Amino acid sequence: MQKITEQPSLYRHLDKMTVEDLTTAINKEDKKVALAVEKALPQLNILIKAIVEKLQAGGRMFYLGAGSGGRLSVLDALELPTTYGIEKEKVQVILSGGLDLLLEAPEDKEDEQEAGWDALLDLKVSSKDIVIGISASGTTPFVLGALQHCKDNNITAGCIVSNPDSPIAAIAAIPVEVITGPEFVTGSTRMKCGTAQKMIFDIISTTTMIQLGRVLDNSMVNVKLINNKITDRAVKILMDKTGIADYVHAKKYCFNMVVFKKQWTLLRNNNF
Repeated sequence: MQKITEQPSLYRHLDKMTVEDLTTAINKEDKKVALAVEKALPQLNILIKAIVEKLQAGGRMFYLGAGSGGRLSVLDALELPTTYGIEKEKVQVILSGGLDLLLEAPEDKEDEQEAGWDALLDLKVSSKDIVIGISASGTTPFVLGALQHCKDNNITAGCIVSNPDSPIAAIAAIPVEVITGPEFVTGSTRMKCGTAQKMIFDIISTTTMIQLGRVLDNSMVNVKLINNKITDRAVKILMDKTGIADYVHAKKYCFNMVVFKKQWTLLRNNNF
């Protein structure tokens, strides 16, 4: 396979560039990321449809990764219970080294080929679930080993990789290849690859939550009221969707979650 992620930067003598030169060049490279994601949308759409199907049937989704991509997937999964009101176990992350070592970035753990599968077994992964392997190189042993076991055990697996024709993509039932090209600093896949991964996670989780009915019109109507900012947002959503004019009155509905949910049910059925 061709490791584009390890190819030399298109730029030379970075250490002699001015701040203006550096930021302009980095921004120029970043502009390529959205176009790379666009090219991957057909496969990404297939992956998302599979995720929605599994979750609708009572299954779970697991992000499984190492390095920057794995850590970015933690950020995505972390916000879903609050923003969309789903159960924490519905979208989980298997990170090389474990979530307890998130801030320590134990990159050596990504070479442990059986660790990812062992972690999935601890969570009783089954054919009801879907696993998404994350690896910029497409060769990470932690991801490769787990996805091979998924294939052997009839567990649907997708992947997000940044090199063409990688071993991980070959194993995954639904591969998504996002080819962003050589990094600005040679091999620094936290840059364009990481930006592409973040964009893809946003697309996956947001599209999935909308498909699962967690959004009404363009609003997060299942948001958890955990602070003043979110409560204020919920009140204004309720006022907008129901025509309630009085803020204090609408806020009472928001704090009475049984009544609050009833309003959304009526709205969804066009009966309000």
